[in-house]
Amino acid sequence: MGGFEPQGRWQAAAFLAAGSSSFADFLTMAAPDLLPRAQHADGQAAPGGGGAAVGVAHGTTIVTAVCDVGAVMAGDRRATAGNMIAQRDIEKVFRSDEYSCVGIAGAAGVGVDLVRLFAVELEHYEKLEGRSLSLEGKANRLAGLVKANLGLAMQGLVSVPLLAGYDEETGRGRIFSFDVVGGKYEEQRFATIGSGSVFARGSLKKLYRDGMTAQDVVLALMQALYDAADDDSATGGPDVSRRIYPVVATVTADGYQRLTDEEAGRYAEAVITERMQLPDGPAAPLRTSAS
Repeated sequence: MGGFEPQGRWQAAAFLAAGSSSFADFLTMAAPDLLPRAQHADGQAAPGGGGAAVGVAHGTTIVTAVCDVGAVMAGDRRATAGNMIAQRDIEKVFRSDEYSCVGIAGAAGVGVDLVRLFAVELEHYEKLEGRSLSLEGKANRLAGLVKANLGLAMQGLVSVPLLAGYDEETGRGRIFSFDVVGGKYEEQRFATIGSGSVFARGSLKKLYRDGMTAQDVVLALMQALYDAADDDSATGGPDVSRRIYPVVATVTADGYQRLTDEEAGRYAEAVITERMQLPDGPAAPLRTSAS
């Protein structure tokens, strides 16, 4: 295997060669076969091209929003393969470093590899440079990794991330979305991706308010995921019988923190209890200039 000795250790020359602080560039030079795009190069595209690859598990809906102390991200737990449920408890929200997290939608295997590479990329940079990347820099690095996956995306193995983090320079939460060719876009209040994103976004447009606390944002995101699951068959709602609830994470000045299953379950069950009385969820108050 390129760049490795038989015992599985890096050859000294790989470390001594001149290069950048990018771990992805290091792999490209020393062991390109370890890159996610190389590992998935044998993916079979669906007939007609451009569609989802046959039999590949796909993650669905991710929602995120800024709060008064940072940002919150949540993701449902369902993965689908065509019209089948491939997995009921997949995790799609991940810690990328102490002050950022990433959610994935699309081809699950590609997305998980992308997130793992991104996390190592950030750690590698910090070790070489002696400081962490700015949140803007993290978004730029992630955009580059997404762009590098364009070849697989053209075969139907599309995976798109959503980045949320706490900006240490400005002391606030920020959100970045990406397109399949690596375009990076900063979202101002909240963002959604995945098959149920249009329904989740519609929910957040009614429920989200600027300056909300982290707890209120978690509840709003839970409501949005519930609405997405209500209208999108690929999005999984809270599974009370199996105790499978959305993954929820906060990123603040205190760092990344994932809610425990018990904590997430309490929010989910509060939403379910309310929906027993109001199946369509809470309504946003109508206000006019005369009111």
